[in-house]
Amino acid sequence: MKVSPAAPLSVTLLLVLFLSTTTYAHNITKILAKHPEFSTFNHYLTVTHLAAEINRRQTITVCAIDNAAMNALLEKHLPTYTLKNVLSLHVFADYFGAKKLHQITKGSTLTATMFQATGEAPGTSGYINITNMKGGKVGFANEDNDGHFAATFVKSVVEMPYNISVIQISHILTSAAAEAPVAAPSDLNVTTLMAKQGCKSFSDLLKSHPDVAKTFAENVQSGLTVFCPTDGVISAFMPKFKNLTKDGQASLLLYHGIPVYNSMGMLKSNNGLMNTLATEGKKKYDFTVQNDGDDVKLETKVVTATISGTLYDEEPLSVYKVDKVLLPRELFKGTVAEEPAPAPKGSKKKKSSKKGGADDVEDDGAPESSQDDDEDPADDSANLNWANNVKSSGLFVTVVISIICVAII
Repeated sequence: MKVSPAAPLSVTLLLVLFLSTTTYAHNITKILAKHPEFSTFNHYLTVTHLAAEINRRQTITVCAIDNAAMNALLEKHLPTYTLKNVLSLHVFADYFGAKKLHQITKGSTLTATMFQATGEAPGTSGYINITNMKGGKVGFANEDNDGHFAATFVKSVVEMPYNISVIQISHILTSAAAEAPVAAPSDLNVTTLMAKQGCKSFSDLLKSHPDVAKTFAENVQSGLTVFCPTDGVISAFMPKFKNLTKDGQASLLLYHGIPVYNSMGMLKSNNGLMNTLATEGKKKYDFTVQNDGDDVKLETKVVTATISGTLYDEEPLSVYKVDKVLLPRELFKGTVAEEPAPAPKGSKKKKSSKKGGADDVEDDGAPESSQDDDEDPADDSANLNWANNVKSSGLFVTVVISIICVAII
């Protein structure tokens, strides 16, 4: 069999195709190590553990400042955890390369920072205003800057579209809110944190069940993700909540916690079945995390909720707002997400389940759920992911085979 001279070219194309399918992780410490002028900034990203958080995230921008500008910040002698908040203002939750910075829609935009995700930022003080200025300059300031921009764009350091962009800015970005004293992670109080950020009603429910609140608190240090229904959602749900037994109420609250830390990026990349703090042996109390475009949805076998915001996201704790109360099948068997099929004639008699409550009413004529039925959503999700992977792999293999055939011919 004679190999065509085009084979080397085909091999090159094959390598390009392979590399284009690879996701490259970034390491902010190594990136900045190549630039001595940022050595102090790089050092304190490590000391405050921000470097590890930056490396876990995707689609971000790091605003590096040189050693002279860092010295001005260090002269304030801020505690480590306060210093972390200030430096968190320099990490944007979006990608801004040099070109995008100079072509901002309408000339100005607000972008969220990692400080906003800590839960320590009151209101929207964790947002940064980016504005195109005269003479080709780009200004950076806090949202309430009164027209004064604390820093300007200096240069692009590294751009890895659309994973991470590292740019240099002229001065430190800071604010009174960022420099306010903060508690060390060991002092984090989940209920207090939620109460300050629009989830007071759910926080109060946890406090009314001391054993449940204790379980949440005990899981913080080892890793915890909490899904918190907002105050309006809890208010509308309270009649149903009161109809549950005391044990049922406790299980429902525990159902809103996962004993593992999950950033938003981790939730988006790790779709699938999740056990909760309520999971115990055969009592599954689990739900499925599933992407829906840019949204992350939590699918129980009863209801589908959407994550609507981030209250706190700093390892080992993350707290997210959700637009619905998560209803476990174990407590709300009679409730279905879709419209049920018509009941057989003569089956009008109804009975209440042991748990009680409007949503626990079951029809005598409805078939009992089997163990196989309980496993359907997780299995379906797994099968769907497997099928998508096979489809993607099949396309890749087809392209590779086509290139090899061209080379041989």
